[in-house]
Amino acid sequence: MAHCRACGSETNDEFRFCPWCATPQRRKLVEFFRGVDTDPARALRVSRYVPEKLVRFSVWDETGTVRAAVSLDEGEAARLAEFVAAPTRKASFMDDLRSLARR
Repeated sequence: MAHCRACGSETNDEFRFCPWCATPQRRKLVEFFRGVDTDPARALRVSRYVPEKLVRFSVWDETGTVRAAVSLDEGEAARLAEFVAAPTRKASFMDDLRSLARR
């Protein structure tokens, strides 16, 4: 049995809110991302659950129905963020020489 963070009453682990004081039992950050091209009516919802260190991705269709979902742990979420981030070009040896010559 879990206990409410606010009032201390016993709650069930699966409760999103305390049944006694209505305090949210899970903290999460949520962001929506719209689809493009052939998927403009679909969206990707990304939820970061703070205490659990879990990131959940869900695909929503034009009717507001979840079509698919997957959860990642903190390490996999960081790996995904690195993959999705714009690639950075590493300076070549010639770039380093040109930079030194300009000084």
